[in-house]
Amino acid sequence: MSEASDLIVVGAGPAGMAAAVTALAGGLRVVLVDSGAAVGGQFWRHPPEHARSEVPTEDLHHGLREYRALSRALSAGLEEGRLDLRLAHHVWTSVREDDGFAVHTVDRRRAPEERAVVLRAPKLLVATGAYDRQLPFPGWDLPGVLTIGGLQALLKGGGVAAGSRVALGGTGPFLLPVAAGLAARGVEVVAVCEAANPLAWLRHPVPLLRNPAKWTEGAGYAVALARHRIRVRPRTAIVQAEGGDRVTSVRIASLTADGSPRPGTERRIDVDAVGVGWGFAPQLDLLVPLGCALVDAEDGNAVVAVDDGQRTTVPGLYAAGEVCGVGGAPLAVGEGRLAAESVLVDSGAAHLLGRKGLAAVRTTVARQRAFARVMNLAHPLPSSWLSWQTGETVVCRCEEVTLDAVQDARGPGGARDHRQIKQLTRAGMGWCQGRMCGPAVHCLVTKDRAYTPAERLIATPVTLGALVDFEEEHE
Repeated sequence: MSEASDLIVVGAGPAGMAAAVTALAGGLRVVLVDSGAAVGGQFWRHPPEHARSEVPTEDLHHGLREYRALSRALSAGLEEGRLDLRLAHHVWTSVREDDGFAVHTVDRRRAPEERAVVLRAPKLLVATGAYDRQLPFPGWDLPGVLTIGGLQALLKGGGVAAGSRVALGGTGPFLLPVAAGLAARGVEVVAVCEAANPLAWLRHPVPLLRNPAKWTEGAGYAVALARHRIRVRPRTAIVQAEGGDRVTSVRIASLTADGSPRPGTERRIDVDAVGVGWGFAPQLDLLVPLGCALVDAEDGNAVVAVDDGQRTTVPGLYAAGEVCGVGGAPLAVGEGRLAAESVLVDSGAAHLLGRKGLAAVRTTVARQRAFARVMNLAHPLPSSWLSWQTGETVVCRCEEVTLDAVQDARGPGGARDHRQIKQLTRAGMGWCQGRMCGPAVHCLVTKDRAYTPAERLIATPVTLGALVDFEEEHE
């Protein structure tokens, strides 16, 4: 089927689902690829189908009506034979061909067995989302210290709480639903440490007033936290985790305006799990090697440059969702619809949304993007987070590279960006390929440019056996 497809969509989260459904409604044949076992991405992550009745998680979700509508439309596309749904397929690279794109995947439905599969289509839409952005701190490599997204993935994917006494830290609204979700599962959330000043939101009132649904959602979290007597501590950070075989306590401190710990405010709290998140970094692994132009976003990340129809600077290549800037599920859904509408037009098909429908989607996208900009401006990375560290703090956990090693590499006349740090110290050469340490190493080296991940031809680990099998099949 893939040889006869009109469009490949990589990523089955909100943006990818919306794009696939819109393209199907416009008469196109679509391949939808995702590494997960079900559609929904991280935002609409659910337990496996056979366990959903035993592990109810619907209270952890927003926008389930949208999710169900999109799921029904995808099911209809499957029944009609116009959708090729490739779940548990990990895309490890994508390349341009004369008549379109070849997307190289590894089929892991029967793990540990792997099978290489190549999908082809004249149009490619990438909606691979984002992952948690981290800043190192002493003890962050202890067992029991997770990302905020990791904590929520355990809750949504299996109803599992990582601990019984949990502290959360970092910055951004994402701290609130995770705290509320943990508390609803009986977890004692002992601290929610928000490094930013909440009053920063008031500097940009118009986007806030134009998004009342966001205020309603925030009020719901506030009520949930108050009901469970969970205190949100503004301008406070987790500056150290302590323990032996696993984390047993954290040290928190109030922060000055530049993010330095305020003298005399440090205190110790007993915990058995920690969640930390400093926003998100877009997953650009498939887009950078294809030569897409990037632009700087307000949160310090480079994101894909797109036009008002979600077209990238590479002909036939489209992007939607958090690869274009982190802004939440409603924005991702809108961008997915816009991208698919562009695919229809560029393929010679009729407009699906119509003039009024297209204008409405663009208005929604513009409103959500404005809100996202305010969110990013209100929750910056603390400029003096380096003051929390010691020389022995592990920056790259995969390769066990310390802060001292990075500082030595960036000394006078030394490394000027995170790629040179990687060459000199191996920071970023491990299993995660810099996803955990890349943004932090970039901040250590320069504050003048947005973080752009290194170009990698291989986006996910792939066995030599799978590649050999593929070559033998196509000889």
